[in-house]
Amino acid sequence: MLSGLEDRIRHLIVETLNLEGIKAEDIGLDEALFGDGLGLDSIDALEIGVEIQKAFGVKIDTQDEKLSSYFSSVRALAQFVSQGRTAQEQAI
Repeated sequence: MLSGLEDRIRHLIVETLNLEGIKAEDIGLDEALFGDGLGLDSIDALEIGVEIQKAFGVKIDTQDEKLSSYFSSVRALAQFVSQGRTAQEQAI
């Protein structure tokens, strides 16, 4: 179920950050997005966060202590989005 979401997130990252020379498929699902992995920085995280909220309608709490773990990889981000969407649907 997450694979389609993971693909959408990979495309969102490439498009949002205008990553030249990198295709969505080049980003490994468990590859670190920051530091030694893809090499993104905090500004990139902010841009991705805004787009994630727009595209998927999930709320990102900047005070959440686990926030950095949610953005650690495409797979972690997809799980966060999936859980956020499920929680929203249950609240309705």
